[in-house]
Amino acid sequence: MTADSVRWGILATGGIAASFTADLVDLPDAEVVAVASRSTESAKAFAERFGIARAYGDWGALAADEDVDVVYVATPHAAHRAAAGLCLAAGRNVLCEKAFTLNAREAGELVALAREHDRFLMEAMWMYCNPLIRRLKALVDDGAIGEVRTVHADFGLAGPFPPAHRLRDPAQGGGALLDLGVYPVSFAHLLLGEPAGVTASAVLSDEGVDLQTGAVLTWDGGALATLHCSLVGATATTASVTGALGRIDVPGGFFNPERFVLHRAGRDPEEFALAPADGPRNTLKHEAREVMRALRAGERESPVVPLEGTLAVMRTLDRIRGRVGVRYPGEGE
Repeated sequence: MTADSVRWGILATGGIAASFTADLVDLPDAEVVAVASRSTESAKAFAERFGIARAYGDWGALAADEDVDVVYVATPHAAHRAAAGLCLAAGRNVLCEKAFTLNAREAGELVALAREHDRFLMEAMWMYCNPLIRRLKALVDDGAIGEVRTVHADFGLAGPFPPAHRLRDPAQGGGALLDLGVYPVSFAHLLLGEPAGVTASAVLSDEGVDLQTGAVLTWDGGALATLHCSLVGATATTASVTGALGRIDVPGGFFNPERFVLHRAGRDPEEFALAPADGPRNTLKHEAREVMRALRAGERESPVVPLEGTLAVMRTLDRIRGRVGVRYPGEGE
């Protein structure tokens, strides 16, 4: 890492890796220097597409590349434990996509590895890094709507996804919850922390993954969250948080909003919109900037996406899966 540039490695070459890399190359203080895939051909094609100097046909070569300051892990989440763990053990800093891992046990292992090797580790929960979501949280924390009473959030895709698709493959951590439900669960955690109670119900596929899941989370103070995710219907993807003194509504695409509305009794609604300086709505640059800020500051985790928060979300996802009966290969009964 230099004063002018943070050098990135990209692990995996799928759609989210391409989106993140496209945003990185637009940042003047980021340099993408290497990419790795299990396929040499795929890595070389990705490198040619984005002008990346080094392309590796195995993950270990990228992990061993000492010219890489931080690796972005963009594999399907069933491979996150292996890919991120390989990089951390080799001394690389890591930004790992969500869902962070298959379960809380694997997540704890990655956090332990990061601390053992004194490396930076962060979940790529871009929602938390979004300037509007950060503004929303600040308003709630400052008491703008009073004590939080209820949270709602939903995220569903229309599909249909064939049985061979990764979203229906237990070996790849398939199902609505880990791919989509992680956003509603993370939104509730952001505002209320880890819940005391979890109830849930789901419709399962023939393969044993959840096609859609509904969950109710409760907190000791009396707050409640209703959350939904689906692979069989395109939901409104809205969110709201209601307190004793008001409500905040986030319209479609709550995980990546361009505006939200604050409602308080006796006042006109207040709209908060994404500032032009924050760039276009569909950008992963905010999380990249947070990683680079933290690395330059010598931090080993981000206060915006703290590791304990990631572990707490994984524990809640585990509890939901336990209620609905989704188990992945190797997890046991």
